[in-house]
Amino acid sequence: GKLTLWSSTQTPHYVHRLLAKILDLPQAHIRVIAAPVGGGFGGKLDPFAHEIAACKLSQVTGRPVKVTLTREEVFYVHRGRHPVLMWIKTGFTRDGAITGMHFRSWLDGGAYGSYGVASTFYTGALQTVTYKVPAYKFEGARVFTNKPPCGPKRGHGTPQPRFAVECQIDKAASQLGLDPAEMRRRNLAEPFTKTANHLTVTTIGLGECIDRVMEASGWREKFGRLPRGKGIGIACSAYLTGAGLAIYWNDMPHSGVVLRADRSGLVAVLCGATDIGQGSDSILAYLVAEVLGIAPKDVRVHPADTDLTPVDLGSYSSRVTLMAGNAAIQAAERLRERILDAVAKKLEVEPGRLVTRDGRVFVEDDPDRGVSFAQGVVLAESRFGVLAFPGSYAPPKRAGKYKGGGVGPSPCYSYSACVVEVDVDVETGEVKATEVWVAHDVGRALNPLLVEGQVEGSIYMGLGEALMEEQVFRKGVHKIPSMLEYKSPTTLETPEIHTILVETEDPEGPFGAKEAGQGPLLPVIPAVANAVYDAVGVRIDEVPISPEKVLKALDLGRQGKPARVGPERLPLLAFPAPRVVESAFGEPAADIAERPFSS
Repeated sequence: GKLTLWSSTQTPHYVHRLLAKILDLPQAHIRVIAAPVGGGFGGKLDPFAHEIAACKLSQVTGRPVKVTLTREEVFYVHRGRHPVLMWIKTGFTRDGAITGMHFRSWLDGGAYGSYGVASTFYTGALQTVTYKVPAYKFEGARVFTNKPPCGPKRGHGTPQPRFAVECQIDKAASQLGLDPAEMRRRNLAEPFTKTANHLTVTTIGLGECIDRVMEASGWREKFGRLPRGKGIGIACSAYLTGAGLAIYWNDMPHSGVVLRADRSGLVAVLCGATDIGQGSDSILAYLVAEVLGIAPKDVRVHPADTDLTPVDLGSYSSRVTLMAGNAAIQAAERLRERILDAVAKKLEVEPGRLVTRDGRVFVEDDPDRGVSFAQGVVLAESRFGVLAFPGSYAPPKRAGKYKGGGVGPSPCYSYSACVVEVDVDVETGEVKATEVWVAHDVGRALNPLLVEGQVEGSIYMGLGEALMEEQVFRKGVHKIPSMLEYKSPTTLETPEIHTILVETEDPEGPFGAKEAGQGPLLPVIPAVANAVYDAVGVRIDEVPISPEKVLKALDLGRQGKPARVGPERLPLLAFPAPRVVESAFGEPAADIAERPFSS
């Protein structure tokens, strides 16, 4: 009468809840174990139909059931990034200051809902935490189409609007005769402020990020001055460090940890968070070790098992380091307090005079008076009993009082600035990124090597989306459901990458840390598009920026027409009926259909 599911899911808790509901079993009789298999990138965020089918078939047969997907089946299960059509109207003063923004988005959601509501709101939520936008209006719609469902993907709904906004800012800078990097610098959001859509900005290191990539790339010497066919572009971004609300609204913690100290000196961390390649297991070990003054190798992390670990909402929205990390610190501090009390009694000193460092507990101004950490655990267990302590974390309640206000609030936001240098072959249209500089405001780098790996992985992924990756369908059938035809960069296409870490030590994060897993991807794609314009004077306002589009734009320029390739109009086909357009935007459908698509 009980059920155990092993799955490479990013969200074991949500799968656990849904299985109980669908299979009509008590949640207490279901166990979900998130197997440490591969990366996630959002593609394993949904509870999937094959997970439910395997469980049901096991119930019916009374036998173990295993389901694996072929590569082609993965393309149809999908949950990749939404194609988004965007329309933006932004006001600028002559010196480049933003006066207001009106942003509209249409999302192609595929055949099912997934996290589509959140994805839709995310396309409008984060524009205001990057730059000062004193007045802001957002409207969005998600369309169901006969294709595999789209869902959260690295950056969840934010790379698309970032592409549009950053390309538009470059166009405005060009029209105003301003340096696009300096123009961005002047418009930065202020630290410790609220935005027009009620989001709270804490620390923001974007100004330093811009300065660092400008200096490292030689921006001032290169922008607008490179020979034809070579160009340089800049873009910036912001991303949340954990979503402020759970998928199902409640007042409970978003992350929980139980810490247990063994007489051997081993410390076990039980946490429901899932390591999907971002290194969260090791981060939790570092945080606990730092608080207790022991080596990380003396900490063992047991993750993502609904029978054994407290609830954690999953690995999404770059939430694990901050939320599970804060919970782990709280639990470790409670354990440390007990150990200090017990050792202080033995040494006949006040607990406040003791420190934990290098695997010992000792008097700070008399290091010879002390005991090993393991001895401290024995003393504490002798006095207080089994040493097991909980820690939990819930983000501050900052949601705005408006529809969609629950999407976008975060304890804090990370920031990135990116400069890309490209070569564009005017004969073939081929675009090659030759060098990339990214500066990322990580708050504090708990493990700089891990952060650099996350940033560089984001750059690699962004270049793939910018230059070659594309989902092509014909009547709902995937044209290229294979890694032979679906192209992504190899080491041969990956340029020289320069990673710069900017630390602002945010008060919301564990030891000041903010996210690093998703934000650095966002500016890469528009930086490539802006570099292409600097190289050959053409605007490619959609991705991928393929050779065919570059050649078409160059040909349009030779004909004396605008050298631009991208969406031209807002099609009525994006909506099931004209009334939906009318109710969404309050103006006749025909007028919208005929309006030129302004970038």
